[in-house]
Amino acid sequence: METNETIDPQVKKFCGLVDDIKIAMLVTISNGNVLHSAPLVTQDMGRDGSLWFLVSKTSQIVMNIENSSHVAVTYAGSGKFVSAMGIAELVNDDIDKIHQLWSKPYEIWFSQGPNDPKIQLLKIEVEKVEYWEGHSYPVAQILKFAKYVTGSENIKMGDHGELNIRH
Repeated sequence: METNETIDPQVKKFCGLVDDIKIAMLVTISNGNVLHSAPLVTQDMGRDGSLWFLVSKTSQIVMNIENSSHVAVTYAGSGKFVSAMGIAELVNDDIDKIHQLWSKPYEIWFSQGPNDPKIQLLKIEVEKVEYWEGHSYPVAQILKFAKYVTGSENIKMGDHGELNIRH
């Protein structure tokens, strides 16, 4: 993400929140309007805050996105919880991007390598992000929360905020 261009502060914050969390949960909407979740490895984050993934053309994810492009991507780790909402796009005919995102572990799903015809590029144009930070050490937080609920201590449970990626 190095460049001379200025990165939007909202995008920069989003990048900082999820940079060290590689596994995301993608939530899609099925044909029957049922939510479906699947874990994915975030392959890339664009300068505009867009997220890139490699999925199978025959997956439930692709079928659901063909039904509705509205998705949510959630991350959790190191005392941070992030929920990003946006629009999914199935990107075709960008073999250069597939090669850019390719890594050896994908051979488990795509035996023909980065030229496997089953590979589908998935781009999420993130529009809005909600996050919570500083919620580490679960037992300590539960005890602090109990003190807060009982009125014995006025504490701050962590930072919460929203980011508008697409202004």
